[in-house]
Amino acid sequence: MPVTGPRLAIDLTGSLIRVVDGALGGRMRCGSGGTPAGSLVDGKVLDVNAVGATLRQLLARTEISESRALIAASDAVATFRVLKLPPAMTDSDVDAVVARELALDPERMSTRWVDLGANAEQRLVYAVAWERSQIKNITDAARAAGLEPHVVELKSACMARAVPEAACVIVDLVSSPAEIVLVDDYVPQAWHTFQVDGPAGDDTGPALVSPLQTVLRFYKRRRDTQFESAPVFIAAEQALSARTAGILSKKLEHPVVALPAPGRVPKEVRHATYLTCLGLIMRRTA
Repeated sequence: MPVTGPRLAIDLTGSLIRVVDGALGGRMRCGSGGTPAGSLVDGKVLDVNAVGATLRQLLARTEISESRALIAASDAVATFRVLKLPPAMTDSDVDAVVARELALDPERMSTRWVDLGANAEQRLVYAVAWERSQIKNITDAARAAGLEPHVVELKSACMARAVPEAACVIVDLVSSPAEIVLVDDYVPQAWHTFQVDGPAGDDTGPALVSPLQTVLRFYKRRRDTQFESAPVFIAAEQALSARTAGILSKKLEHPVVALPAPGRVPKEVRHATYLTCLGLIMRRTA
């Protein structure tokens, strides 16, 4: 059922923990902090107690008392597919298709799927195979922080919800390594991670060309899409110069612009930094 009022969103998708507590159109408390070395690596929780203790301290420092948590997990701990199926296909048939598409070790991976909608032409299904041990570590870390983990969702799905365009590419330069999420029809379709070489402060524009071209070519090759005019949104602490954005636009043949802020988010909230948490807060259900 739809939920209103403040929510606690936790981003465990990198080596930093980020939290946002609040509601769209209202006050939001935000905070971030590092984790002990080796405890949270590339979105994988390797030391439950250390991550839990760090999260507890971060919540106290940010003066957050909400205990019901929505948690974003890294796409590195799961695999997803968006399936276009015949509209009359039964749920048991969908189960069989998902099992074929995500033919992974059931002892290690847990598979779930949800309907995204259906019409006279197709039934759209979003299927995810989660790494069981990592989901357990994520929820155990939340409980170690004194929280009730209520939702665990992939970062790519959170980001897709937080952008204003039905079709776009999001480049997250706040994360390390950097990430690319391609969104079409409001649904994440592809996820890619890459290292941005060069010391901090260098112009990162040239380093983005190859990974972006790889993702765009991959998607356009495997789908019959109208993706030519979709914008590329850059989420970064420091905006690309207009010159660099213009050069990227020409090379990619897509407009390249700074990530717009989601609606009803206070101006003081750094939306590029907390985009994943904002996407969690924007869920229709909790």
